[in-house]
Amino acid sequence: MGYGKTVGIEGAMTAMVTPFTDSNELDVEGLKRNVRFQIENGISGLIPLGTTGESPTVSDEERETVIKTVVAAAAGKVNVIVGTGTNSTEHSIELSRQAEELGADAVLVVSPYYNKPTQEGLFRHFKAIAESISIPVVVYNIQGRTAVNIETATLARMAQVPNIIAVKEASGNLAQMMDVLEQLPKAFSVVSGDDNLTLPLMALGGRGVISVVSNLIPRKVSDMCAAAAKGDFATARRLHFEMLPIFKAAFFETNPIPIKTAMNLAGMPAGPVRMPLCEMQPANVDKLRAVIQKMGLIR
Repeated sequence: MGYGKTVGIEGAMTAMVTPFTDSNELDVEGLKRNVRFQIENGISGLIPLGTTGESPTVSDEERETVIKTVVAAAAGKVNVIVGTGTNSTEHSIELSRQAEELGADAVLVVSPYYNKPTQEGLFRHFKAIAESISIPVVVYNIQGRTAVNIETATLARMAQVPNIIAVKEASGNLAQMMDVLEQLPKAFSVVSGDDNLTLPLMALGGRGVISVVSNLIPRKVSDMCAAAAKGDFATARRLHFEMLPIFKAAFFETNPIPIKTAMNLAGMPAGPVRMPLCEMQPANVDKLRAVIQKMGLIR
C-alpha cells in the first residue's frame, strides 16, 4: 500500500477531453493548452484517455501521442493517470505497459464491458493487469457503461494486490460507496466518478473526484475538494451548489458531448466528438449555453 503516498489519488483530478480539430484530427497544441490551464488552476491529477477522452475512438498512434503530450506538458507537476482499460485482459496489459513506458504515474482501468465477467473474472482481470506493471492501478467501477458492478467484497480482494491502490466509484450508489469506505483499508483511496456526488462522498471519507466538469472549471472543483478535505463543509457546500447547474448540464446527453460543447462555447480546445457520438441536439445546446452564460464562462 506504499504507492498511495507516492501517487496520491486524491483531490480534484480531471478526466480530460481529447481535443480534435474541425477535420477530426488530434489537436496536440490544444491538448497542451488544456494541460497548462488545468495545472494553473490547481488540479492535482490529469486522466487522459478515459471515457471523457473518447478512448474507444482514439487510434493506437494517437494514444501514444496523447500520453507523451500530457506527460511532457505536466512536467511532473501533477500526476498523470492514463486510462488503459478495455474488455480484453491481454490488450489492457499491453496498454498499461505502454503507459508505464511513456511516463504515466498510474493507470485507470475500467471494468470490462460487454462480455460481462463474473466477480471472479473481474478479480483475475485486475490482478493480471496490476501484476504486469510496477505503477499503481486505479479501479474504475461504472456499471452504467459496463453492465457489471464490482461488488465490495471483490474490491476488497483487489485491494490486497499491492499496487491496486484506489477506486473511481461511479456506480451512483451511495450505499455501496459507504460500504467500500467502511470495509476497505484506510490507505485505499476512494474517489468519486460523479461530480454531483463528490461532496457527499468526501463527507463520508472519500478522497476526491475524477471530474468531468473540471475540464471547464478546474479552480472551483479544486477549491471544493480542498475545502472538504479540510473539513470546511460550509465552503464546500457553497461551491457544490454553485456548480450544481453545470454538474447537471454535463449530462444532458452522453458524456463527453456536453462538456466538449461547453468548452467550445467558452473558447477552449475541444472540437467535435467522434462517431458513434454526434453533436449535441440544438435544444440541449441552448439549455447548456444558458447555464454556462449564467456562470460567466462565455465572454
